[in-house]
Amino acid sequence: MGVRATTRLRQLLASQRLAIAPGAYDCLIAKVIEGVGFPLVYMTGGGSALARLGKADVGFMSMTDMVRNAAAIAEAVTIPVIADADTGYGNAINVRRTVREFERAGVAAIHLEDQEWPKRCGHFEGKRLISREEMVQKVRAAVDARLDDDFVIIARTDAIAVEGFEVALERAAAYAEAGADMLFVEAPRTLEQIRVVAEQLPVPLLFNMGDSGKTPNVSAAELERWGYRVMIIPGTHRIVIPAVRRYLEHLRETGDIGQNPCERMPWDEWQAFVGLPEIEALERRYAG
Repeated sequence: MGVRATTRLRQLLASQRLAIAPGAYDCLIAKVIEGVGFPLVYMTGGGSALARLGKADVGFMSMTDMVRNAAAIAEAVTIPVIADADTGYGNAINVRRTVREFERAGVAAIHLEDQEWPKRCGHFEGKRLISREEMVQKVRAAVDARLDDDFVIIARTDAIAVEGFEVALERAAAYAEAGADMLFVEAPRTLEQIRVVAEQLPVPLLFNMGDSGKTPNVSAAELERWGYRVMIIPGTHRIVIPAVRRYLEHLRETGDIGQNPCERMPWDEWQAFVGLPEIEALERRYAG
């Protein structure tokens, strides 16, 4: 048996290098991410809500919805998966079950946030927070509940948009003291805030390279120099939507797939991508 995904993620976090985790909302995108050579996949909650329900990330996805999607993605790839677990779907007791369900799903890490339910995407307006004390207990419950000590608990705070930057730092530090393995300070507004987060917080850090305009663009090299360990890039769906729309608009106008301006994967490459040669080899092996 190979090294567990949780252990491989721990090894990445200990390497002092930044690992980039593009966002996947389904198995197809996750396999592309792995095929390109990234070391991690991030199961995006916003992308999952859009792909599975066609809705915005405002709490429509239940724990069951998210765990099923995470399990499918984790099964489709061999690299570790970090999953969005929203608020943990209840109080500290509910968080215990959430951790066990995501562990069984095969992911290497989850992040839990300190918003009230129903939550909102971290770059949306109108977020509301639970108390720092309640979130501390949820982090403690998450750490206590895991069966695999290498399973990574990431505590996220959305406090910058609600209570300000200094409070966000205080909350994050409290979550680290409660046992969080990694911290995720959502939506810093300036490069200085991004740097100060890295200077002041005591555990490995995750950075969300969202492109809403609230967080400034910063290079992977700079994040690594400041000490961040993971950068998630959730917005792959925002790349896919225009490409599919362009293909379909051309098809609607011309009815011709041969002259479509969008790149198409060659048939043989497609068969290899979906694992058809391996399936056919097994069919021959188990033929009568």
